[in-house]
Amino acid sequence: MPIDPNTLPQDANALQKMVLDLAEQLDRAFAEQHKYQSLLRELLEAQRHRKSEQLSKEQLALFETAWQARHAAEESAADDDDDEDLDHHLQAGQPDQPPRQKPRGRQPLAQHLKRERIIHDLVESEKHCDACGQDLRLMAEETSERYEYVPASLKVIQDVCLKYAWECTVKTARKPPQPIEKSTAGASLLAQVIVAKWADHLPLHRQEKMFERHGIQISRKTMGGWRNAPSCLLRCTSC
Repeated sequence: MPIDPNTLPQDANALQKMVLDLAEQLDRAFAEQHKYQSLLRELLEAQRHRKSEQLSKEQLALFETAWQARHAAEESAADDDDDEDLDHHLQAGQPDQPPRQKPRGRQPLAQHLKRERIIHDLVESEKHCDACGQDLRLMAEETSERYEYVPASLKVIQDVCLKYAWECTVKTARKPPQPIEKSTAGASLLAQVIVAKWADHLPLHRQEKMFERHGIQISRKTMGGWRNAPSCLLRCTSC
């Protein structure tokens, strides 16, 4: 908090007393902090040793009592601050603003998702008036939205390398380099396995079952070997 020079006492003795009081407060704060650190260190040491070397109930009660006293003091100070803020608002004529309420009702669906428009029309026999038999005319449309989940799908990529030859020369086109050469896993499949394992915490044996539902067999051992190759590739590209 900034100190106003005009509020400082002019008497040198009063200024010296203020400095001494602040120094005593700092000493008490440092001593209390050192006491808490010592008690916490003893608690951590007691957890790492045998039961016979753990802290006694009296020591634990001492730590709990000190903590409760400190917590009560902080709550009292916080209540005082809240009272001061309330008095300040009342004096300034500024009423407290009500808490911001969350919007109610159904919220619009995410706008970044791809939309698929499905038109539901009447059959031809219903496009006539039942009373007079005249043809009905389109006047408006009613639109509603819903979420639909599209499950992940797998596909097989065939790399066809064309080969050309002449009497003395044979040339074959080269396919793009892969994260793991001569492997059945492409870059997108490797990314899916790694993200599911480390970001979504999905074990390999569960991923194995998921691939089985797609009709393919990828063992957890094979996926375990796939995890190391991308990390080596990333280390090589960062060098």
